[in-house]
Amino acid sequence: MLREFWRSTIGKKVVMAGTGLIGIGFVISHVVSNVTVFAGTKHVNDYAVLLRSFGPLLYLARGVLIAAVILHVVAAVQLIQRSRAARPVDYREREPQVSTLAARTMKVGGFLLLAFIVFHIADLTWGIGHPDFVHLRPGENMIAGLRRWPVALFYIVAMVSLGFHLYHGAWSSMRTIGAARQSAHPLKRVVPLVLAILVAGGFASIPLAVLFGILR
Repeated sequence: MLREFWRSTIGKKVVMAGTGLIGIGFVISHVVSNVTVFAGTKHVNDYAVLLRSFGPLLYLARGVLIAAVILHVVAAVQLIQRSRAARPVDYREREPQVSTLAARTMKVGGFLLLAFIVFHIADLTWGIGHPDFVHLRPGENMIAGLRRWPVALFYIVAMVSLGFHLYHGAWSSMRTIGAARQSAHPLKRVVPLVLAILVAGGFASIPLAVLFGILR
């Protein structure tokens, strides 16, 4: 039953929607905790200690997130392959009736975000390549890491991509689960638009603040 569901196109879309919603929940909680760095690194550090206090539940949550990312990526790649197989030659002269920059950059943006996630975990969770990494000091680690302008630039570009991904992905997920109807007016998708701006803007504000010397 589950195997047949996974093999179907609609099954993969449902998996993408469900894992996407898990990801949305995570980035909302993550940006809320991260922006507390503007009130002082102690707040971010205390939050990290609080998470550690949950013990096995923390590792369970991480496992769910990792599984969600893997399923999301695999389903996306397989859906892309099916789409290309069904239409090996693009209809170059046909313009889509409803298309946004976010929709057109989902594939490239998705792989950029995957690369960012891998780098972000290696840099700020494991301290690989980080110049001043200190365990359970994410506030200081964040600021020190973002003083490297290539890292800060990569972070900002990735957050722009995240904004696009959230905007189109949130709306698509809501459509898949039946919580939203198809719209001929992409810019009137208020909830995904506000979500994308707040989350991506919140994340991007941190490297910008470091680069301009606001966070030290």
